[in-house]
Amino acid sequence: MANEINEKYEGLLTLLENKNYAEFMRAIDEANPVDVAEFLTELPEERRLAVFRMFKKDAAAEIFAELDGEVQEMIISTATDTEISAMLEELYLDDTVDMLEELPANMVKRILQVAKPETRALINKFLSYPEDSAGSIMTAEFIDLRQSMTVGEALTHIRKKGFDKETVYVGYVTDNSRILHGTVRLEQLLFSDDSTVIEDVMNTELIFAETHDDRETAASLISKYDLLALPVVDKEQRLVGIVTVDDAMDVIEEAATEDIEMMNAITPTDKPYLKTGVFETFITRIPWLLLLMISATFTGQIITGFETALSAFPMLIAFIPMLMGTGGNSGGQASVTIIRGLALDEIRMRDILKVVFKEFRVAILCGAALAVANYVKILLIDNLIFGNGIDPLSSLVVCVTLLVTVIVSKVIGCSLPIIAKRIGFDPAVMASPFITTIVDAVSLIIYFEFAKLILGI
Repeated sequence: MANEINEKYEGLLTLLENKNYAEFMRAIDEANPVDVAEFLTELPEERRLAVFRMFKKDAAAEIFAELDGEVQEMIISTATDTEISAMLEELYLDDTVDMLEELPANMVKRILQVAKPETRALINKFLSYPEDSAGSIMTAEFIDLRQSMTVGEALTHIRKKGFDKETVYVGYVTDNSRILHGTVRLEQLLFSDDSTVIEDVMNTELIFAETHDDRETAASLISKYDLLALPVVDKEQRLVGIVTVDDAMDVIEEAATEDIEMMNAITPTDKPYLKTGVFETFITRIPWLLLLMISATFTGQIITGFETALSAFPMLIAFIPMLMGTGGNSGGQASVTIIRGLALDEIRMRDILKVVFKEFRVAILCGAALAVANYVKILLIDNLIFGNGIDPLSSLVVCVTLLVTVIVSKVIGCSLPIIAKRIGFDPAVMASPFITTIVDAVSLIIYFEFAKLILGI
């Protein structure tokens, strides 16, 4: 597939270099807008606008919507007011809003000035919604129908109005006050008699979001119910827009990327990795590293506090990395599983006792298995092969600590993300780096307390 795309790029570039513009335009018409956008991005900056101006109006709008914000900004900054106005009329409203949210204020002002009054009013309305709300990602290009329409009238309406809509596969049934009453799929209309009234075939079991709902909530509804689009209503249940599945996929991808970055102690950023400067990357990473470094000093203080005991039983030192590492890994396993469950809305605050009880039982099994394996390892490898001469009581301290550490780590790892979400933090913050730091300190305390109890130090 990659080779095919590269061949297309080379073919388009060859046509441009040979000034075979007629053939070039035919190739553009046949190509996917996403591929053309990537081709345009790869061109030298000084050639982009000239090539972009060759595209037909409708094709140019589709391609423009797929471009990176940086390339969009370059094209807008060099295009004429007439070109911008024409492109705005071809772009879907949600794509226009997405573009404006990324552009500098002076460019936004210019675009709004050249937009038609009705377009400007719609854009301003959509820009007024909070950035992370369902309203900010919806589009106003949808098919609206009336309950009193017949199927024949509805199909005529779709043929007349559907060309510029984001989707025609679902019609939204409203009254004169735009109150949403139902939905009807295109196939229902196609296989119904033309004289049938829409009210008799529409689906009244509505799944919708409100304009100020979190956009991730809207995206999860589309995923959960396998929808092509989700209607968005205001507080009075009036239909104001729809969120389409392509926009939902973008939201899900952004949320997953953000969670991965947070889980690895990196401040989320909107820029692609290769377009983020060294200093910007440094800024996103250093605060978390400093915080984790400072919090890890507690581990050193704990070891210092038991320095005398360690000097009496130096073999205990050798097991510290294993205990800390196993505890961190155990807590990390639990936290990642729970964070994913919270993101998919499979786990909620009311489930915390169920989650803790389940992880407790899993931890007993894992801890017992690890403790037995570790005891066998001490006997066969540490004592027989390396001749370390670890006595049975010291072995008992290590194995009991391992069991308890795994249990405590998994309980901490599964409960902290749920608690974080309950108090308003991103659960992804409570991932491996933080869990590991906390568990390191806890495992050392457990280790030395068992050593004091069993060895009498």
